[in-house]
Amino acid sequence: MNFLAIDTSGTYLSLAAACGGVRRTRCLADCAMQHSVLLMDEADALLHEAGLTPAQCDFFAVCVGPGSFTGIRIGIATVKGLCFAADKPALALTSFDALAYAEEGGRLLALVDAGHGHFYACGYDEARNITLAPAFLTREEADAAIAEGYTPVASSALFAGCALRDPAEGLYRAAAAKYKNAAPAAALTALYLRKSSAEEKRG
Repeated sequence: MNFLAIDTSGTYLSLAAACGGVRRTRCLADCAMQHSVLLMDEADALLHEAGLTPAQCDFFAVCVGPGSFTGIRIGIATVKGLCFAADKPALALTSFDALAYAEEGGRLLALVDAGHGHFYACGYDEARNITLAPAFLTREEADAAIAEGYTPVASSALFAGCALRDPAEGLYRAAAAKYKNAAPAAALTALYLRKSSAEEKRG
């Protein structure tokens, strides 16, 4: 199974590539406002490290959100372009998948910082089935879910007790686990759980 997966939904940029038995991942921790500048060079370098060309990929994967509105659009547009050029299908993953699949076992509450004390959240069981649907939560609502037995996980230190996960490792594992869900790239759509700041200001 050969693939390239990218995640531009957060302040970080993470990528994963697989070619036969070779796997490569990388995560640039702080790429806010630079995804469009860095993405293609980083993807090309990772493909080279894995000994893979776009034509050899069985599919391309991308995190469709939630997270940075601009970052999500960059990732989806890039993967659609790769899919159309190479005539390959696309696999839609979520920012939550990249956290939940990073390690095995346990009931997890994948959290993405939504700003102003709010979080995007999604709950998973031990088999990584979704048990709490993606939602936009306050801290109190997140705490209520944690009290039900979920371990909070995130890519950055959101609050005390929230475990850190490597989104590049999770990206790789999620793509490898969910490859059968790859579909025509035209079907890729962003996962937005709230309006953008600009839309909210317009009221």
